[in-house]
Amino acid sequence: MRADRLLSLLLLLQNRGGMTAPELAAELEVSVRTVYRDVEALGAAGVPVRADRGPAGGYRLMDGYRTRLTGLTDAEAGSLFLAGAPGPARDLGLGAVVATARLKLEAALPAALADRARLVQDRFHLDAPAWFRDADPVPHLAAVARAVWEQRTLRVEYRRWSGELRRRELHPLGIVLKGGIWYLVAAAAGSPRTYRVSRLLAVEETGAAFERPSGFDLAAHWEESSRRLEAALHQDTARLRISPRAQRLLPMQFGAPGVRALEGAGEPDGEGWVEVELSVESRAVAVGDLLRLGAEAEVLGPAELRAAVAEAVGVLAARYAEPAPSGPVVPRREEPSHLLI
Repeated sequence: MRADRLLSLLLLLQNRGGMTAPELAAELEVSVRTVYRDVEALGAAGVPVRADRGPAGGYRLMDGYRTRLTGLTDAEAGSLFLAGAPGPARDLGLGAVVATARLKLEAALPAALADRARLVQDRFHLDAPAWFRDADPVPHLAAVARAVWEQRTLRVEYRRWSGELRRRELHPLGIVLKGGIWYLVAAAAGSPRTYRVSRLLAVEETGAAFERPSGFDLAAHWEESSRRLEAALHQDTARLRISPRAQRLLPMQFGAPGVRALEGAGEPDGEGWVEVELSVESRAVAVGDLLRLGAEAEVLGPAELRAAVAEAVGVLAARYAEPAPSGPVVPRREEPSHLLI
């Protein structure tokens, strides 16, 4: 670990020029005292590190010195696809590996291309989780990822969506990050299935290897299983009349079905309202989803769904007709309209 850190320190000085001890400590995620010791170790190994004093001081390499220790290890090369996603890389236990790989890549590039790479890094950031939702706790993600890389069988205990506990041996085939949620695709009883990593209560690495199914394509499997899941869930169609504001909200609240509904929308009336057909889940789920649109939508059909929404609205109206019980006032959270264009 210390050898990797010394190499990272050397590459930082080579790529960035002068850096202070606190800056180096922040990049390497160590203490300033550790940086002092590492700089001394580099000097003892013959690396010409110069220390400049004063407000503009810091550490820098002597002019003209460059290291050629920039070859990527297997783990570093494999982690490059995560270089723009530091959060997911850290969740997978690859944060330090990705950082070292990036530094080596910068050191190997010509100066102009290295500057361009840093420009992209300064101007692009991936934030995977959805708005106003904390990421799922995934204490077993690193162990799951390790089993995926090494093709090792896992013995797991997990909680199904219904609350039922299950124990099973899995052949982990791949990991997917969707909307800030981690999923494991694993073969169980011969067929690939999907497990939400946050529902894994216990994970045991058996050490036993398994054969990966010939020709298995993780991306293709995920796309197909997602399509099947959507078709299974969205078996009903609601006919709606929606306002211009609801037309903007539909893709955000309903995803792909909302986009498809807008693509088939009818002609707007004098106030800009349009009629759409929206794929929805079961009636109970659809009522809750459609109520999120508030007064910006009217359910035209089917008649059973319109009646269920009207009943729910009636219950709410009766509830709010009564005086509110005394208690602390909950502050209203403003919509971040400056972020949602």
